Amino acid sequence: MSSYSRLFRATLPFTLAALGYTQPAAAQLIAEAANPGAQTPDANTAAADGANDIVVTGSYADSLAAATETKRRAAFGVDAINSTDIGKFPAQNVAEALQLVPGVAITRPRGEGLYISVRGLGPQFQNTLLNGRPIAINDLIENGGANGRQFRFEMLPAEFVSQIDVVKTPTADMNEGALGGNIDVHTFRPLEVGTKTTLNLRGTYTTLTEKVKPNATGLTSFKSGDGTFGILAAAQYWGKSVRNDRSYNTGWYLDKFASALGSGFYTPGRTRPTVETEDRKRLSGLISAQWQPTPELETTLDVLATRLDVAYDEFGLDIYPDDSSVAGHKPAIVPGSVKRDGETVVAATINDVRFMGTREYSLNRHDLITIGLKQAWNPEGWHIVANANWSYAHSFHPSYAEGTVRSRIQFFAPLSYDSSGGYKVAPTITTPTNVLNPANYTLYPFNIAPKNSKDWDRYVRLDVDHDMDGFITKLSAGGEYHSRKRDYRRRDFTVNPAANTSLTGFAPNGYEQIPFDNFLSGVPGNYPRTWIVPITSVFYDKLFTDAIANAPLAAGDLRASYVVTEKTAGGYVRADYAFSLGAVPVTGNVGVRYVHTDQVASGTLTTGSVATPASFPQTFNDWLPSFNLRAELTHDLVGRLAASRVLTRPNVTQSAPQISVSTDQPTASGGNPALKPFLATQFDASLEWYFNRQGSLTGALFYKAMDNYITAQNINVEIPGRGTVLLSTQVNGGNAKVYGAEAAYNQVFTFLPAPFDGLGFQASYTHTSVQASYTAGARPIKDQLIGLSKNSFNVVGFYDKGPLSTRLSYTWRDKYLTGIGSTTQATTTQAAFGSLDGNLSIRATSHLMFSVEAINIANANSYSYNEKELQFGEINNYGRTILFGVRAQF
Repeated sequence: MSSYSRLFRATLPFTLAALGYTQPAAAQLIAEAANPGAQTPDANTAAADGANDIVVTGSYADSLAAATETKRRAAFGVDAINSTDIGKFPAQNVAEALQLVPGVAITRPRGEGLYISVRGLGPQFQNTLLNGRPIAINDLIENGGANGRQFRFEMLPAEFVSQIDVVKTPTADMNEGALGGNIDVHTFRPLEVGTKTTLNLRGTYTTLTEKVKPNATGLTSFKSGDGTFGILAAAQYWGKSVRNDRSYNTGWYLDKFASALGSGFYTPGRTRPTVETEDRKRLSGLISAQWQPTPELETTLDVLATRLDVAYDEFGLDIYPDDSSVAGHKPAIVPGSVKRDGETVVAATINDVRFMGTREYSLNRHDLITIGLKQAWNPEGWHIVANANWSYAHSFHPSYAEGTVRSRIQFFAPLSYDSSGGYKVAPTITTPTNVLNPANYTLYPFNIAPKNSKDWDRYVRLDVDHDMDGFITKLSAGGEYHSRKRDYRRRDFTVNPAANTSLTGFAPNGYEQIPFDNFLSGVPGNYPRTWIVPITSVFYDKLFTDAIANAPLAAGDLRASYVVTEKTAGGYVRADYAFSLGAVPVTGNVGVRYVHTDQVASGTLTTGSVATPASFPQTFNDWLPSFNLRAELTHDLVGRLAASRVLTRPNVTQSAPQISVSTDQPTASGGNPALKPFLATQFDASLEWYFNRQGSLTGALFYKAMDNYITAQNINVEIPGRGTVLLSTQVNGGNAKVYGAEAAYNQVFTFLPAPFDGLGFQASYTHTSVQASYTAGARPIKDQLIGLSKNSFNVVGFYDKGPLSTRLSYTWRDKYLTGIGSTTQATTTQAAFGSLDGNLSIRATSHLMFSVEAINIANANSYSYNEKELQFGEINNYGRTILFGVRAQF
């Protein structure tokens, strides 16, 4: 039976039994450019034309109209996307919905949107808000790659979201923290939705796993007859089975074999064919209550809670062509086997190379809860809004047995490699030793690395606005207090079996051949396609004793853990103005924001076996002026100018006094508590043509001059018990300038004769350039920044009329730098990548809709390479994702 036949049979029960919820007509969600509430980020949208309830239409054209009107009327540069867009596009979460916004690009590890970049600046440069309020951050604990400011958008179910605003030209009242964009996610509220219940049940199928997982969402909302009270509740269970086939390489290194080759030549470092699997389960709940006893007084309560469990199981074959850290073994190049292309050794045979069958398992649990309360009072001519929010994010492993358990076996043998096929071909990796024979293997040190990351976020704010007549139309002032604490703990338990312990004599049934027979099946190359790996439960039960589990904290555990607290007090003043320049109405705002930051980074410094607690306080005072001008040149043509001073604070791990040492390589990463924030002065200019209600053509130019740009620094340090390791840390490395242009077009072709008047098209393009000069060790980096793509675009074709709605979208992102290397390590580059996604929906009745969605229809691979394309990097294939479902409304 084919995989598609199995898919049909597996999803048929869902399709027949499922019920799904419809979404709000975004035509009623528009920005209030002149409304004082627009100064508070969660008040940038409001119902239009006096309508009380959101009317469900299911029309993508209405969705575009709402987004167009939001952008047109806003008092600042903003792009928006609403629930009709999100519900009708292939969007597993909020990040994937946002990739259709001009200037927005996403990272998609293992096939799911996770982080967002805006105008070429990476995830840490964005400031994410939920209903206008800051939110705690869950972190990456799978392998310890924590960051501390990059919001994980997989924590927000797209089905709970009514609208997302991406603000690119901030005003003085907006929270600081974004060099890229302020991303404000609005969830549904009952006085907007009215009284209705919606249900949705889908099946999520991934082609590499050939498994279907259920996705069930329910939302019910009640609004009193007099319109003064409403309460809304929603819940979701979401599951997904993931598999990612990966050819992985840690980098290309200089002069590892200088004694045989001479100096100036690069050879590959650790290389790993690996299959990564995930069993994902997310349980989310939303409660929103509103009370509006009078038109002037409104109280809103928002509560969101999510638990995401990711059971990660990895099957790898690590190959170390240049690692001489194991006593008695030293890799050596075979004379006459070398093939060079410039300074790259593209092929060679190396003797005495370590091969390691690896199994890595972890259960990564992410909990998020946020509780927000808003009180608005609008007496005549005044607008007073108070906000309070408490948010807590916890990323951890529930037990030691689930805390990144690394079971490993090894042998030493000759290695022959050949990368002359380029980075899109799996490199030739061969050895005369049989990787499937357990008798060839001995045990390698067993490791468990549990992590526990807690993030608290507390926030209070008061805004007061007063409407005025004349040139100044409104005066605003406000203040806020924001407290954040990150507590990160990591342990590393390492068990050293007796030297040369044979795998076959260790324990019965302690190993298995990887349970996949089609590893990277669509990728050419003579690459290992199967091997044996340990069985995690056997190694854990045999090696991890109670005595080891109860051992006191080691020096390395103390070095890897930290606490960072951050307290900010801020205030602003803002004046909105309006005047006529001839026949041209001009509106805008000017203001200044002041923010005082107290930061304390605490950790443990070790000298030999002596551990000493240490704290590093810092204080920052920043003035952040802003200016926005909007000119209605004609009824259909709007011009804008904007300027502002903005900041982004370093990632928490960059500021933390901590060092994490690799368990199997002579490398380490650590923070620098003396780091200063990024600061930038930015300018924007745009021209927007709104040629009809459902069509626009817009363009913008932008420029950002960044101060105190943070770059990586690599130095050799001595670690007790490990010797010399290469430590990667960060320093404020100078200035960088980012500039570019973006353009967007959307239109519904209503002028065509029926039935073709339901056709439409949407597209956007962004070009970003950079001027920067800094170093990675002694390696100069010129005009490149981490995560910055020079070009990106998306195109969407759709048909939406009557019972039929279908869309096909293609998003593409140019290559970008992912690692700046060091004196002895080449840079790494992510190659250009595009994803083709589609959706088909059929409305059976006014209350019932069937749909099918597909993500990565073309089954595209993602690739990376090092300084040259012959220096292979990664190949990733996560297959296609297909979703079937039915929605209904009561």
